[in-house]
Amino acid sequence: MDISRFSRTYRSARRLQQIINVFLKHGFGQIIEQIHLGRYIPFKKRLRSFGSWPALESPNVPGRLRMAFAELGPTFIKLAQLLSSRPDLITVQFADELKKLQDEVPPFPAHEAKRILEVEFRRPLENIFSTFYEEPVAAASIAQVHRATLIDGSDVSVKVQRPHIREQIEADISILFTLARLLDKYVSESRFFNPVGIVDEFSRTIRKEMNFVEESRNCARFKRNFEKDPNIHIPEIYAGYVTEKAFVMEWIDGIRIDNIVEIERLGVDRAHLAEIGVHAFFKQILEDGFFHADPHPGNILVMPSGAIAFLDFGIVGRVSDEIKEAIANTFLALIRKDFDGIIDQYIALGIVPEHTDIESFRREFKVDLVDFLEPLLYITLKEVDFALYLDTLTHLAIKHNLRVPSELLLINKAMLILDNIGRQLDPTFNFITAAEPYASKLIRKRINQSRFYKTVKENIGELSDFVSIFPRQMKQITKKILKDDIQIKMYHVNLPEFVKDIDRSSNRIAFAMVVSAMILSSAILHAVGVGPTIFGFSVLAISAFAFAFFMGIWLIISIIRSGRF
Repeated sequence: MDISRFSRTYRSARRLQQIINVFLKHGFGQIIEQIHLGRYIPFKKRLRSFGSWPALESPNVPGRLRMAFAELGPTFIKLAQLLSSRPDLITVQFADELKKLQDEVPPFPAHEAKRILEVEFRRPLENIFSTFYEEPVAAASIAQVHRATLIDGSDVSVKVQRPHIREQIEADISILFTLARLLDKYVSESRFFNPVGIVDEFSRTIRKEMNFVEESRNCARFKRNFEKDPNIHIPEIYAGYVTEKAFVMEWIDGIRIDNIVEIERLGVDRAHLAEIGVHAFFKQILEDGFFHADPHPGNILVMPSGAIAFLDFGIVGRVSDEIKEAIANTFLALIRKDFDGIIDQYIALGIVPEHTDIESFRREFKVDLVDFLEPLLYITLKEVDFALYLDTLTHLAIKHNLRVPSELLLINKAMLILDNIGRQLDPTFNFITAAEPYASKLIRKRINQSRFYKTVKENIGELSDFVSIFPRQMKQITKKILKDDIQIKMYHVNLPEFVKDIDRSSNRIAFAMVVSAMILSSAILHAVGVGPTIFGFSVLAISAFAFAFFMGIWLIISIIRSGRF
């Protein structure tokens, strides 16, 4: 037997037991029972509850879920952050509650950080740094950052991954996939949220975030994108000190962009900072198609020169040309008060369900858009509650069953953060107006003659492929029809599980009837007095009753152990 595999399985089972106990503690026993994990519930708890778990209709469910995620540690905190950006899937109430989870944990010991760095860089630290500050300047669930000075005198920041965090997260991802599949299988209501898809997206996101080589590449790409902009500073990565678990980058002296008092003390123009920041964001979205997806104030610093520095490139978003054009057209439609144009962009993005009546959708969605957007068109950022603006748009998407692409939701999240920063720096700045130059530039590029010819050429190529392939496909279909060879595959959702449940229930009923019959037989044997007796009781009657009694106890225990009492 593979001992290491057995050990991993044992640890996974214990971790699953811990996860279930935490969810039980916060009142999610009903879900655990529903997805057939009742056997992992401790026997005493099953016996005490007898399968009677609190209902989930309580208005405090989002809060209880947040507390459970917080107690379960880094993986679940990161999952909560992903879910908080998907209100279209988990509803606005759950998203708002999960936003409260902060990715801040106590630092791990400096000697552990040094050990990891020496292993990763394959040399003693004294051969790399002349000074290494043991007190971390930042600590999060995946890594922490130390300040240091290289041998050549360069001030740097050193990001080092938490010990064993990768193994813990991989184990948790495996368990999350199991839970997601069980939800999809046994809780039909969960399929709207696509739990397996959420875990898949989460696993890809967090694995990229744990790979510091990927983060260093993101940083290098941002540096290339802004190399001609003196107002934006991206730190230098030291290529010789980059591994999956640690890397070294330029130390940035600066002030958090939300520290208004220190910014004023520096004498930096706050309105100019707001303009630089918002224009940098729209350049990332509408020109580069590559943006910083976590621009919270701790990741944006104001340098003494007045330039803005971006930090932490673990979470980035990519925007396809189609989505860039849709965003640009949407901003232009807002400015021009063209509500039909906005609806056209939703349809072009393919987020309107296929079964939807497009004309009805146009009418109903336009009524909601006009009611909501018209009052906001010519007012400044100071007068607009931008969080309410995006929240209402999300409600509209949910109301009309739209499935919003994850890229757009990441952009919305970044916009909310920047809106809050913009209000503090310059309450008169107009977010939509700032986007207009970039949107117009993108649209002009779209109708550029060379781009037009390229698009026409691609479409003609696709049409040519269709014309050459379609006759062959129709010929094959016709042959199959004539030979009566058309097959239709049907799949009954959860039918095998339903049959198993029916069989199990039937067996238990039959077993209970046998036990009852034996008890009745015992009573009859005693009344008739058949066979030898002990203290006036029939031996056969006592034997039948004892056997029936123990079999009944065994039946009750098996039902309780199944978690479906």
